[in-house]
Amino acid sequence: MTSPVNNNSSTPPPPTSGSSSDGTTPTAMSQSDFLKLMVAQLQAQDPTNPVDNSQFVSQMTQFSTLSATQDLGTSVTSLSTNIAASQQTSEILSSAGLVGHNVLVPETTADYEGSEIDGAVNVQASGNVNVTVTDQDGNVVRTIPMGTQDPGLQNFSWDGKDGSGNPVAKGKYTLAATSGGTAVDTYVAGKITGAGYGGTGVGTYLQVAGIGGVPLSQVAQIL
Repeated sequence: MTSPVNNNSSTPPPPTSGSSSDGTTPTAMSQSDFLKLMVAQLQAQDPTNPVDNSQFVSQMTQFSTLSATQDLGTSVTSLSTNIAASQQTSEILSSAGLVGHNVLVPETTADYEGSEIDGAVNVQASGNVNVTVTDQDGNVVRTIPMGTQDPGLQNFSWDGKDGSGNPVAKGKYTLAATSGGTAVDTYVAGKITGAGYGGTGVGTYLQVAGIGGVPLSQVAQIL
């Protein structure tokens, strides 16, 4: 019966990637797999025609290289994880120092509780800017003309009154803005009440009063 390992086989090939002949994707060869292959080759060799010393040395060199490469990969992965964790901790601690400050964050609704609402419009090109305030029933209660504004974040305030100067009821109101007739993004100011970590999909976030959790990366301005 034919031996499973050729007596005069060449040096075992290093780990490879790609698809095998049956269409499956082989897994990477581990140190244990490599060592088993070498032992099997030695056991199956013809005593009258043993593996050449140079081949055996070459195989041992490959084994050492494989071991060093896998150890390096493990070390790099561990180092990367530790650095990421350290950076995340540092970011959260830094964000905690923002508690009590006001920030501008992208938002289309304002939670009116009787106090003035401050916000901003992200003007893309110079033009006449208007901010429209709508109640929960879809009725426009106020249009705030800002005049011609230059590109950038341009601030506005709403005193909680309708177009006739009457105070509106407390609740949530929708904000919409246009610049030169084109819709642009609105931002609302709120006080930071806390900071935390929302997982890899969110990262560090800030808890903003009247708005909720906002990813740190979305903060447009610290007031």
